[in-house]
Amino acid sequence: QVQLVESGGGSVQAGGSLRLSCTASTDTYSSTCMGWFRQAPGKEREGVARVYTRTRGTYYADSVKGRFSISQDNAKRTLYLQMNSLNPEDTAMYYCAADFGGFCRPNYSYWGQGTQVTVSS
Repeated sequence: QVQLVESGGGSVQAGGSLRLSCTASTDTYSSTCMGWFRQAPGKEREGVARVYTRTRGTYYADSVKGRFSISQDNAKRTLYLQMNSLNPEDTAMYYCAADFGGFCRPNYSYWGQGTQVTVSS
């Protein structure tokens, strides 16, 4: 069983930055892909960013392109999400997810508990 633990959330004013971290209980070199999702109250969960471990290819939701950056440090078993130019619409619970075994499922196999990001205007 893989455990993922997010950290780095908090409160920030619009225009500010935060860096989220997600540390895995296992070697992330063996992951197929890892990603970040978010869910705001009353809204559906949204895929924010994804990275494919072997190719380092990345995907971003249109709503965060040019502002957010996803990266992996496999030596530290950690996934990051650098978030810049934050706005109140970015307020949500942010979740880290991972998949292994050659699969990259839309719903992923493993999820963290989430970290709250609140952006005030």
